[in-house]
Amino acid sequence: MPPTVLITGASQGTGRATAHLFAQRGYNLVLAARQAERLEAIAQEINQTGCQALAVPTDVGDAGAVAQLAHQALDRFGSVDVLVNNAGICRTGTMEHTSLEDWQQILNTNLWGYIHTIHALLPQFIERQQGAIVNVGSFGGKMPLTHMTAYCTSKYAVTGLTDTLRLELAPQGIHVGLVNPGLINSQFLERAQFRGASTAAAEQQRQQMAQAMTQSWASRPEDVAQAIWEAATDGKTEVGVGATAIATEAYRLLPGLVQWGMARLGRPSST
Repeated sequence: MPPTVLITGASQGTGRATAHLFAQRGYNLVLAARQAERLEAIAQEINQTGCQALAVPTDVGDAGAVAQLAHQALDRFGSVDVLVNNAGICRTGTMEHTSLEDWQQILNTNLWGYIHTIHALLPQFIERQQGAIVNVGSFGGKMPLTHMTAYCTSKYAVTGLTDTLRLELAPQGIHVGLVNPGLINSQFLERAQFRGASTAAAEQQRQQMAQAMTQSWASRPEDVAQAIWEAATDGKTEVGVGATAIATEAYRLLPGLVQWGMARLGRPSST
């Protein structure tokens, strides 16, 4: 029987590109996301190629929904060989302008969403003594980013989760990898929310982000999908995508200088 991959955040962007890549390599797919219509459309695209894809609309922040996702995946395919934690949301804004509700939503998806899927599928990984878990992090989980305190908190937590889980599971034949993209030129702005002192300030942040996404150093979803594939199948512990590797290495070597530069970029505008 072909191997099976379960991908969260699979309805668009990186998740969609990753689904198609794994399908091309002969995997069965379990696709999870909140947008049911988009998810089903991608499953149909893959099924038409001769591969099998199961779409399960899921809010990964809901532990019960994730338990049902795991049950359906195992009932349909018998096992999950690769888990790709890709679901995520972004709220941009300073701590001052980030509400507790914003914090809860970010952590529920970006951190608890990963914990929920790992917790639900870990028993079958351990029983089989094999498999791979790939967590999609961010360069915001390796270095601070201006106006993104909540987002970076969630992604730094994903880095710690991944590195520690790798130590625990390696002796049991289970690989745990981390993929760190930077800005991705995709439908990111559909879901991103921006907080500021005023509507105009928030809109300015949105426009700046939109402009940055058009730059040559922004990654494509296909670039991130390839990095996920390498982390899952080549045993790579951490893969930086595009200019991310340069930025995070600069921060590792010269943290004071990079923080000084980031602080200058983060100074309030006159808007």
